[in-house]
Amino acid sequence: MAIDGADTTFVLISAALVLLMTPALAFFYGGLVRRKNVLSTLMYTFITIGLISIQWVFIGYTLAFDPNSGFIGGLDWLGLKGVGFNPGPYAPTIPHEAFMIFQMMFAIITPALIIGAFVDRMKFSTFLVFTLAWTTIVYDPIAHWVWADGGWLRGLGALDFAGGIVVHISSGVSALAAAIVIGKRKGLGSDPMEPHDIRVMVLGAALLWFGWFGFNAGSALASGSLATNAFVVTHMAGASASLTWTITSWLRTGKPSVVGAATGGIAGLAAVTPASGFIDPMGAIAIGVGVGIISFLAMGLKTRLGFDDALDVWACHGIGGTWGVLATGLFAQLAINSAGANGLLYGNAAQFGVQAVAVAVTWVYSFAVTFVLLKVLDRVMGLRVTDDEEEIGLDIAQHGERVPT
Repeated sequence: MAIDGADTTFVLISAALVLLMTPALAFFYGGLVRRKNVLSTLMYTFITIGLISIQWVFIGYTLAFDPNSGFIGGLDWLGLKGVGFNPGPYAPTIPHEAFMIFQMMFAIITPALIIGAFVDRMKFSTFLVFTLAWTTIVYDPIAHWVWADGGWLRGLGALDFAGGIVVHISSGVSALAAAIVIGKRKGLGSDPMEPHDIRVMVLGAALLWFGWFGFNAGSALASGSLATNAFVVTHMAGASASLTWTITSWLRTGKPSVVGAATGGIAGLAAVTPASGFIDPMGAIAIGVGVGIISFLAMGLKTRLGFDDALDVWACHGIGGTWGVLATGLFAQLAINSAGANGLLYGNAAQFGVQAVAVAVTWVYSFAVTFVLLKVLDRVMGLRVTDDEEEIGLDIAQHGERVPT
């Protein structure tokens, strides 16, 4: 097929929207941490853009998408060799290079999500090595399994329209491993750990919501009815989850939480991501209501389990993504996307089983590899800053800068 200008424009705009999500995430996380660690959190997030952009061009894209084998891509596209202006194997109406840059933005934001688990306490130098290694040995293989021609989970029939498995489960479960290995923040339970600026956090959530339309609708890789449906269901899941989380927290605590309303919206957007190209608006609302309850309860569970996932990446993305992938196996409809499948509620119980297999495999692989990687880095480089540096705050201790008072 020939290059379509409208489709190309749509995908490039969507790529720009997904890129916006990473600095938006910096605001979201930055508003939630203490003042002495704001710049550190912003730096963790922002530097990921540069680091993973380079990784993606040199090695990441070919490992993720070169249709070499079921487990990992080959090296045919090393350094983007052969990735040019003609359509590639994944999108027949846009340049291969446009598909590559769109997928780059997903590779950038996924390791950035993990940052919320270890804010306030991880060495910046170790963070850089971890992020580069994690993207190469966790994100790239999982992206290949699910999205590449020949990927084994794709061949099994797993449905993941825009990254519930690839982005949210992988990062959320890896955040759980990071929280366990790195340990709790100094003073947790005795020192104040309140967000320094909820206004900034809500701004970040709003910009994430805005960018998510590029994330999900752009994954149609063409303008048209499928992209429109993905846009609509994305919004409805975010809206229903925000409302549900607010009501749930109101009933549990006696007050409606601003932080909860924003967090609920993000959880809803994460949960609908895998399903967004396969479900109708009513299915999206059901996914949003479900995650508004499930992720809220998971957030409380971390305290009882005793790990310190500082900004609740596991509850929001790991659990939210898990629910979304499983819910895709419930609510998917061929009437929405003929390239997908019907889910259990539309007569195909086997699809739910396939989704469950994809969830289980991604949980085990992400947790195990991340756990081992962090243990190795702790032995070689050290993961945590010193107690004194943690007390001073990473803005001064690691970057020599501070937020003006």
